[in-house]
Amino acid sequence: MTNFTPREIVSELDRYIIGQHDAKRAVAVALRNRWRRQQVQSDLRDEIVPKNIIMIGPTGVGKTEIARRLAKLAQAPFIKVEASKFTEVGYVGRDVESMVRDLLELAIIMVKEEEAKKIRVKAEDNAEERLLDALLPGDADHSPDKLEQQQHTRDKLRKLLRLGELDERFIELETEVSSMPSMGIFTPQGNEDMGMNIQEMFGSMFPKKTKRKRVKVSEARETLIESEAEKLVDMENVTTLARERTEQTGIIFIDEIDKIASREGVGGPEVSREGVQRDILPIVEGSTVNTKHGPVKTDHVLFIAAGAFHVSKPSDLIPELQGRFPIRVELSSLGEEDFYRILTEPKNALIRQYRELMKTESIELEFTDESIHEIARMAKSVNDRTEDIGARRLHTIMEKLLEELSFSAPELTEQQVKIDEAEVRRCLADITQDEDLSRYIL
Repeated sequence: MTNFTPREIVSELDRYIIGQHDAKRAVAVALRNRWRRQQVQSDLRDEIVPKNIIMIGPTGVGKTEIARRLAKLAQAPFIKVEASKFTEVGYVGRDVESMVRDLLELAIIMVKEEEAKKIRVKAEDNAEERLLDALLPGDADHSPDKLEQQQHTRDKLRKLLRLGELDERFIELETEVSSMPSMGIFTPQGNEDMGMNIQEMFGSMFPKKTKRKRVKVSEARETLIESEAEKLVDMENVTTLARERTEQTGIIFIDEIDKIASREGVGGPEVSREGVQRDILPIVEGSTVNTKHGPVKTDHVLFIAAGAFHVSKPSDLIPELQGRFPIRVELSSLGEEDFYRILTEPKNALIRQYRELMKTESIELEFTDESIHEIARMAKSVNDRTEDIGARRLHTIMEKLLEELSFSAPELTEQQVKIDEAEVRRCLADITQDEDLSRYIL
């Protein structure tokens, strides 16, 4: 993220997502602003707050996919949560603060992996010594001649070990196992961390047990490297770095935010929905959330919200929450040409996926250009006549089209299968003609 310009971020998103240029530009600028803020003088840096984004558009047009790809591009702690999972304090459900706790846990995993890579060489050296100890047990005789002979043998074994010639040999390896009995701990809503803390407390009370098992040298090496890396990584430092990274570069994607929008003149569960919004408000606005690893400030966490807003509209959200999402981006519905491009252009295009799947059965699957256009046309037609579920309709169409081939592929003697326009119409006739049937197929 530190090296990507907004244009490069959009270009990277274009490899996987068709259209929606405005949404891509908005998230690209938001990501770049995280880097820009880090370059500003420290006295002003804390005053620059992230400009949160709300993406509005029908289901299946790419909102969640943009978020998924951002996670890989951002190189920062990133979590996707469903707004409908949260409930107002006092109701059954998850506490909204748990999204920040989950983000911190992800950051700790990220930093721990990075630190483990840094000390990988040292961990490998330590693991190698432990392997040699297992291959060549010590001798009670400590005379100079005997020690020299042992060192000579050890050097020969080291050379064979590095060449991989001992990989298939079995050795006895001693590993630690937890002696704590498994148990489930039910905690009050909003106190999910309590259960984890209790388990950790009991874990430290029970003594560590070890057991010996016979494993190959190649398997033992990886186990020992992980074990040594665990010892070398300073978890206190990891936690401090993870907290800082969460506060400065964390991104939370809140999906289905329209499900907690309360509509005017409607009672009942609407009260709870508004309560969830009021609970989310301080976190988006900037507050301190207590976690088992210490307090985390959310002032500079970037929030990206998304919702279809079929029944409700963005203005149904409470005004205070609307104000915390100053950037609004509308994603457009997908047309026939968009479907054609989705089938053919992205790096993970559906046509390519099915070709590769059939290759595993030694079948060369080929689609004519007309057949792909026909698939796109039918997907658009079914979306228009029933519920519009966007690009997800293509998964339905492709599965129905290739259902017979997928079932009989292992027994086929033909090495090439060609799908043309007539074949598409024959296989999909039922879906396009029977409106009731197409409603049941998502």
